[in-house]
Amino acid sequence: MGFKIQSDDEAVSEINVTPLVDVMLVLVIILLVTAPLLTQSVNVALPQTTSTTPDIEKQPMQLGIDAHGSVTLNKTPFTDLATLEKTLQNELVANPELTVHIYADEAVNYGKVAEVMASVQHAGISKLAFVTVEK
Repeated sequence: MGFKIQSDDEAVSEINVTPLVDVMLVLVIILLVTAPLLTQSVNVALPQTTSTTPDIEKQPMQLGIDAHGSVTLNKTPFTDLATLEKTLQNELVANPELTVHIYADEAVNYGKVAEVMASVQHAGISKLAFVTVEK
């Protein structure tokens, strides 16, 4: 058995694995303690209900803008944005929680989309969402 005495000027080329082993043992102990807690569950008796139909008034309004710039609200065409704004104001009075979903064609000019968004905002509707298609 030969021992090598190192001087202070030489760099240590061995990795000290003692701290690594200590950390790994702590992680194993934590895993062993928490694993039984993850498999326990609580049995809950859920209440029984009857099926209901969704409320028609709570459905969002569908505002469509096609590639030619034509605007439709729930498949009803609008040629004038002022008429669209008045219609949206009337709908907002009937349903204060009104939400508008905008379906804009990707080929439509952004200026047209901005005009329609401004009309919706002038009507007093603050809940506005864009609907996109996942590729």
